[in-house]
Amino acid sequence: MDKLSTRKALIESRLNMPDRQARADLLQRVMRIWLFDRPDVVIGAYWPIKGEFDPLPALYRWQEDAILGQEPQENQALTPEGRTQLATESIASRSPRKIGLPVINKLHKTLTFHAWYPGCPMEEDAYGIPKPKGTEVIVPTLLFVPCVGYGPGGYRLGYGGGFYDRTLVTLQPRPVTVGLGYSQGWLPDLEPEPHDIALDALLNDKGVAWPV
Repeated sequence: MDKLSTRKALIESRLNMPDRQARADLLQRVMRIWLFDRPDVVIGAYWPIKGEFDPLPALYRWQEDAILGQEPQENQALTPEGRTQLATESIASRSPRKIGLPVINKLHKTLTFHAWYPGCPMEEDAYGIPKPKGTEVIVPTLLFVPCVGYGPGGYRLGYGGGFYDRTLVTLQPRPVTVGLGYSQGWLPDLEPEPHDIALDALLNDKGVAWPV
C-alpha cells in the first residue's frame, strides 16, 4: 500500500462526503455511550482539521455531566440568559473532569496537553492548528486520536508526522488510546510499520470498530 497516495485519497473523500454531518452526529452518540461508564477524569483530544470528526462537543457534554444538578441555589435568581452565560464560563472550573488539546514540542516533536474549554484563549501553532494559550498542562489517562484511516489490529493511518507514537512512549502511565474516524476510512490491507503503536479501541459512525 502506498500510504502517501492512500492518505491523500482518504482526506479528499472525507472532505467530499455528502453525509459527513449525519455521520458526525452518529459518532457523537457512539462517543457518549462509550464514555458513559469510563472512570477517566482527564481526557486528551484534538482540534479537528481537514474534515476530521470533531470530538469536542461530546467531550464538553461529558465534562458538563459531572456537575449536572449541582447548580448553586443563588444562580436560580438569574435570567435564563444569565444562567447560560455563567454555566458556560464556569463549567470547566467547577467540573472535576478536564479536557486537553495537544501542543507540539518543536524540539522533541512530541505533544503535551493543555486544558481546553469553550471560549478559552487560543493561538495557532507552527502548523496553523489552534491550540490553548496559557492554560494548565494536564496528563490524560484517555486519549482520543484522529484517524485518516485505520485497519485490523487497531492500527491507524495518520498524517505521517509520528507525533502520537513518540508521545505515547513518553507518557507514564500510558493512557488508553481510542481512534476516531468515519467508516469510509477502513483499510483492510493496512500493515503497521515497526514503530507503530496499536490503539486500544477504534470508534466510527457505525459503533466500535475495534476490538471486534
